Amino acid sequence: MELNKEYWENRYLTKETQWDLGEISTPVKNYIDQLTNKNLKILIPGAGNSYEAEYLYQKGFKNVYVIDIASTPLANLSKRIKSFPGEQLIHKDFFDLHLKFDLIIEQTFFCALDPDLRLDYARKTYELLNPNGKIAGLLFNFPLTNQGPPFGGNKTAYEKTFDPYFNIKTLEKCYNSIKPRQGNELFFIFEKKQTL
Repeated sequence: MELNKEYWENRYLTKETQWDLGEISTPVKNYIDQLTNKNLKILIPGAGNSYEAEYLYQKGFKNVYVIDIASTPLANLSKRIKSFPGEQLIHKDFFDLHLKFDLIIEQTFFCALDPDLRLDYARKTYELLNPNGKIAGLLFNFPLTNQGPPFGGNKTAYEKTFDPYFNIKTLEKCYNSIKPRQGNELFFIFEKKQTL
């Protein structure tokens, strides 16, 4: 099975989107609630229906960008928020993006990638961030399997993946996960290293 554009588009069209909570997850919402700089340029990769982008936009963050390889979820967001700028809805492969951001919010994208791409993801997020940029969000905390998505992982493996590019500020078990995900999520904040 190849996790390509057609695969993801089909998942949305057939509504096989078990990962979709229908709303922003509590840990990400709480993180956004403590952000004070409304001018931050924020990226949500592999954003799906992107309730995170919707929440940010409604809170006055207008510099929010969403990228997804599938067009259906981008259209869904556009229907929900008519005023969301079309140029900030990017329909392309995350690895082909060449913009700069202050913050990347991770919500079920990393765990949906082929695990062979994890080091590439860490490198790419590093490239996309401005100096002092951060990546924050959720990573799944259950054993990595060949069956997925989602693909699991653990704290030690994530540290090994991200440590070459980021200072690990926070990487801990979520205390405020939704019930079905309790015990299976790690909340993290990684800050871009100044020099490699």
